[in-house]
Amino acid sequence: MNWKLVIRIIGVLLSIEAGLMAVCMVLGYFYGESIYPFVCPTLAACAVSMLFGFISRGASATMGRKEGYLVVSLSWIAFSFVGMFPFLLSGALPDVASAFFETMSGFTSTGATVIDDCDAQPHSILMWRSLSQWIGGIGIIFFTIAILPAFGVGEVKLFAAEATGPMHNKVHPRISVTAKWIGTVYLLLTALCIASLLVCGMNPFDAVNYSFVTTATGGFGTHSAMLHEAFNSPAIEYVLSFFMFISGVNYTLIYYTILRGHIRRFFHDAELRCFIAIFVSVTLVCTASLVYQRVDWSQWSLANGQWSVLELCFRESLFTVLSLQTTTGLATCDYTTWPITLMPPLLFVMFAGACSGSTSGGFKCVRWSIIFRLVRSELQRILHPRAVLPVKMNGQVISPQIIHTLFAFVALFTGSLFLGAFLLALFGVSPEVFDYEDALGLAMASLSNVGPGMGYYGPAHSWAILSPVAKWTCSALMLIGRLEIFPVLVLFTRSFWKR
Repeated sequence: MNWKLVIRIIGVLLSIEAGLMAVCMVLGYFYGESIYPFVCPTLAACAVSMLFGFISRGASATMGRKEGYLVVSLSWIAFSFVGMFPFLLSGALPDVASAFFETMSGFTSTGATVIDDCDAQPHSILMWRSLSQWIGGIGIIFFTIAILPAFGVGEVKLFAAEATGPMHNKVHPRISVTAKWIGTVYLLLTALCIASLLVCGMNPFDAVNYSFVTTATGGFGTHSAMLHEAFNSPAIEYVLSFFMFISGVNYTLIYYTILRGHIRRFFHDAELRCFIAIFVSVTLVCTASLVYQRVDWSQWSLANGQWSVLELCFRESLFTVLSLQTTTGLATCDYTTWPITLMPPLLFVMFAGACSGSTSGGFKCVRWSIIFRLVRSELQRILHPRAVLPVKMNGQVISPQIIHTLFAFVALFTGSLFLGAFLLALFGVSPEVFDYEDALGLAMASLSNVGPGMGYYGPAHSWAILSPVAKWTCSALMLIGRLEIFPVLVLFTRSFWKR
């Protein structure tokens, strides 16, 4: 293990985190708030970064896969450890378990919070939450891929360790150039979202924060109230719905569509069609169920304002389904009060996720597309046992290695989900507001990086009532879910540490 190189990269990443905290410190000074919660963590991160730089002098630039996986896992843990101190020093959170949970939820772009009253928090703390999600959404490592080549670090291994999804398409042969183009798309979407929210009447501070967490598919808000109560603006809800959808699309596909003008490629992508099919079908089911529940059909007429009920049902369904499937976690209403028959489809979209190569979490639609093609191919093979039937997606043959990795991921994802639910049910959840459905919902929301869960732990309440054991368990699930399990679990294998 090239420990000096690992230490060197962590030091560079901590210097980036120090810069982000410095931005929040300046914002706090601008609003006349105490900057003390950010001064000490910023100075400490700078000092550790310089110390790591001194220790790693003369480090070899040779990076293998082991170093890549170790750096990716350690960087999320290091960022969360350093980033929790502003919450502790400001008094926003009372204990280490809560502060680490909040920070891990931010950097993994999960969006689950243990802060009961966001409106009472300083602007600097709210901005720190949003910034952590914004930098974590695109990936700490993916951002630094464009920077680390200047330090002589092999960025390909980092990309292989951090990039999500079973199939990766390069924009450019050089990964650093790919990172710059993807970062450009990310910045462009963020800027467009800010401008759109400002046009809709949102104030600049809220517009920046909600744009950060929407493009990152994170979900931390500046208000504890749900969006409908906080802003009461259908235009804002439709704008956020649009950018949640775009942020759930593969960024490579967005690059080819927006910056290269390959429109046909956008509509012919199999994974995108799967994503659209899932959210459209579940949205229609939810809309129909809500309309059936809320509309008095005996007095239905176009003149008595019933169209507004239809539009509200559609808007709530569209926003909720997109928020859960893209794992954003924002809410305009408390979907846990919807008919019980809608809970299974909502749990399914939480599990399904959006597209690979996006900022969303979950299982990812590319895997659903591959599984569908595998099942279809196997059914054809039963009828034609001698036929050669290669499994293809977007015109490319899916290799046996990808199929083996897919089945391994399915097993690990399912095992992690049920193990997490078991631990939460056994140790962690407060007995006052607990049942086994809550434990499963918490595990699903954490592992899929969704944020709000089911039952009491839905969008109407924070997760502050959880015990410390539950918070540490959820933090671990967030980490392995964000890094798609393999980069974390491989560290616990004996062969990883062998020469």
